[in-house]
Amino acid sequence: MLSPRNIIPNAIRDAVVAWDGLVTTKIIELCTQLEEARKQPFHYLSHMHFRAIGTGSALILLLRRFILFLSVGLPLAPAALARSQQPLRIYFIDVEGGQSTLIVTPAKQSVLIDTGFAGERDADRILQAAKAAGIKQIDYVFITHYHQDHVGGVADLLKKMKVGVFVDHGENQEDSDAAKRSYADYVAAIKHNVRAVLRPGEGVPIKGITLQVVAAAGDLITDPLPGAGEANIYCASEKQPPDDASENSRSLGVLISYGRFRFLDLGDLTEKKELELVCPNNLIGTADLYLATHHGGHPDNPRALVWALHPRVAVINNGSHKGGNPEAWQIIHDSPDLADLWQLHYAIDSDQAHNAAQASVANVDERSDGHYIEVEAGSDGKFSVTNSRNGLEKKYEK
Repeated sequence: MLSPRNIIPNAIRDAVVAWDGLVTTKIIELCTQLEEARKQPFHYLSHMHFRAIGTGSALILLLRRFILFLSVGLPLAPAALARSQQPLRIYFIDVEGGQSTLIVTPAKQSVLIDTGFAGERDADRILQAAKAAGIKQIDYVFITHYHQDHVGGVADLLKKMKVGVFVDHGENQEDSDAAKRSYADYVAAIKHNVRAVLRPGEGVPIKGITLQVVAAAGDLITDPLPGAGEANIYCASEKQPPDDASENSRSLGVLISYGRFRFLDLGDLTEKKELELVCPNNLIGTADLYLATHHGGHPDNPRALVWALHPRVAVINNGSHKGGNPEAWQIIHDSPDLADLWQLHYAIDSDQAHNAAQASVANVDERSDGHYIEVEAGSDGKFSVTNSRNGLEKKYEK
């Protein structure tokens, strides 16, 4: 069910449905200009309040909060979806065992989830995907957590592309030198950008799709999403998982919906948090497209999560020697209703029985790098998956 703060009067809902996404961009630009004019450090949004740092800055933060508020639970009207001729596009970019996933809406608004490693290689590959999608800037960059394979490429990306807003779960919560350093580098890199912190149940305004956060900073949604909430029959066989104090368990996880199509990306969320999302009741519901958590690692991707989601297609963003664990692969492969499993890399440290067919692997050996997997989805729930290495395309009906 929707919480009271997500219930919006019909008149406002109708107005927002007709709202051009350009308005959002202009408001964000105005906020940025006001901040620079005042030469105030950016104070990001918290879960339930904004920090008052003077009337001008408070107004800036209130405007941002209003934008984030309007975005939750406001999918485009069915009639408008039917008129849309362009698909939702998702690019799973090869960052050699890290994550970088580009989502481009029919209105050409864009979300990049994570930036891969530091260095020009991954930034150039993101730029390549952006060019393929026909965009010259990224509206939102979501950072799931502060490990180098997810946040390391921020500074290099900013040298090559304009970014509107950075979105994350808040401060680093891992007590390791590496995570502390990654977080400090991230904060320094985005000091001239707008930054927003989201909590479960919140989102950002993107014309034509709904993006909802289901996990962030160790917190999870507590109410089932619309159509979800059923008892999960797969929970009984799961063992009690251990606690995880790493940034992985604080991952920012999102569900993206475009009409009847649903895509779930939980970052590197680990087993205990994954199970809390679906046990004893499945709070998420189903997902047509599932990005394997933690690069296809195990014991992450537990059966009670994957099988409850009933994905039609799963993608593993593994590297040649990272992720693609045989046990996790088998759980995903055996999921009820799964039609196909695609991989960014052939998992060399696994075996042939626990790798997808070569035609469905974007990069087949250590000399084959940089190929991506592209998804095109319609609002009717139908979608296709294409391997950029060989041009193989497969279509999936609702």
